[in-house]
Amino acid sequence: MKADIQIAQETKIKPIVEIAKKLGIPKDELELYGKYKAKIPLHFIDEEKVKNAKLILVTAITPTPAGEGKTTTSIGLAQALNRIGKRATVVLREPSLGPVFGIKGGAAGGGYSQVIPMEDINLHFTGDMAAVEKAHNLLAALIDNKIQSKEGRPGIDPRTIEWKRVTDMNERSLRDIVIGLGGTTEGVPRQSGYNITAASEVMATLCLSKDLMDLKERLGNIFIAYTYDDKPVFARDLKAQGAMAALLKEAIMPNLVQTLEGTPALIHGGPFANIAQGTNSIIATKTGLSLSDFVVTEAGFASELGAEKFFDIKSRVGNLQTHAVVIVATVRALKYHGGAKMSALQAEDIEALLRGFDNLDKHIENMKCFGFSPIVAINRFDSDTDAELEFLSKHCKSQNVKVAINESWAKGGEGAVGLAEQVLEAVTDCTDCFKPLYELSWSFEEKIDTICRKMYGADHVEYTVKAKTQLEKIEKLGMGNLAVCIAKTQKSLSDDQNKKGRPRGFTIKIREVELASGAGFIVPVAGTIMRMPGLPNNPSAEKIDIDANGKITGLF
Repeated sequence: MKADIQIAQETKIKPIVEIAKKLGIPKDELELYGKYKAKIPLHFIDEEKVKNAKLILVTAITPTPAGEGKTTTSIGLAQALNRIGKRATVVLREPSLGPVFGIKGGAAGGGYSQVIPMEDINLHFTGDMAAVEKAHNLLAALIDNKIQSKEGRPGIDPRTIEWKRVTDMNERSLRDIVIGLGGTTEGVPRQSGYNITAASEVMATLCLSKDLMDLKERLGNIFIAYTYDDKPVFARDLKAQGAMAALLKEAIMPNLVQTLEGTPALIHGGPFANIAQGTNSIIATKTGLSLSDFVVTEAGFASELGAEKFFDIKSRVGNLQTHAVVIVATVRALKYHGGAKMSALQAEDIEALLRGFDNLDKHIENMKCFGFSPIVAINRFDSDTDAELEFLSKHCKSQNVKVAINESWAKGGEGAVGLAEQVLEAVTDCTDCFKPLYELSWSFEEKIDTICRKMYGADHVEYTVKAKTQLEKIEKLGMGNLAVCIAKTQKSLSDDQNKKGRPRGFTIKIREVELASGAGFIVPVAGTIMRMPGLPNNPSAEKIDIDANGKITGLF
């Protein structure tokens, strides 16, 4: 089969005004970014229509390093719903340049279930990532300027500053740095570092805001540091929120593009699910629900990460009601969790597949914790045998969940019609299924313990002295009612990336806790997870090229 980028480049793309017309948006209302991309103003959100539309969440089992096709499945499902006469929109996150140039590749789907223009979406797009980066780093510059300045100094203790800088690239060398070197005119020397832009609290705040004024207020609530007399300092104390919001005035609007079959696609916000909340913006989701009858959206990585945060953070803040949940599973990933080596996943192996069912069962159990009976979408690969597919389908039925073979990578919307029909049955069965995992009034340790035990399957949770102290200080700030957004490896249900399948009898170790008061949650950091990833030995960037005519190759 052709490469993803070849399929995308050979598809005749429609002017974005035609896609907008399907949603009832006049051309004059669009903020156009060329012929094929546009931003949609926020006034198209209609809360009454939001209540009446159906929201479908796509999550997954624990993935292999290459992922299991959530985005491809989401796009294929939306295309299939339109094929059978429904008005559906797919709502996704924006790709980050780090993974695009790293090991994972782009985030525009694959095969015949892609969003286009694929090259633009994967590389810069409409500049939202850059705007988030600039707003974040503006606050960092203002902080250091206040420390340096003799006027209006709030007495910030540089040793307590928790606000790092960000860049949208995997760059391990920037994780820990020393700044302010060069003499008294160059700043105050101190230790700092960088996170990737997707982990920025500004990104999280943008994705959880309801409008520009809400965004500005939330930006002002960002915690920065303590003063020398142990008083908290927030971004509003530096009068930073107005300028930061001004930099985000375009970025707050969701981006409209299309799938290969002309299905409307909204792409907005890009937090990772292993180090942030892992879902697109509330604004984009509500815009989709206001303009169509069905919205298909995805949450990053597996159910214990993206889906948990989608429900316990995003759905709670946005007052969103989900009507169906799809779990993407692949034969190859289940064999991987059953002990098969990556190099052997192409070969039929019923025994490894059987051993891998434990992982799938845990993710089914996780969604039942939120009140949903999920649909398992078996994302088919060419190497899957009929015996393996039948064996997996029978297992899903034995777990009393719906199951469908998804061939949208090879066949587009046509390959997901069976899945779409299962989803339509599920949305009628589930009119008010959702229940959160924890109450915001619980203590932080109760919330963390609940997530670790119910979602990950842990027996215990341990805290370093540093993490315990940080939790106590956050409680003393009167912020004990914040949500919890655990940063943890995506490669395992546990916090040890080497534990595959369904680990049991393990302890989650919380090494530190970050306060994201603007976004409205805390970030307990588990195990050895880094909020600034590194590039692999052979990054995808080495394969990406451009010719004299501007044609890009090597993206996937």
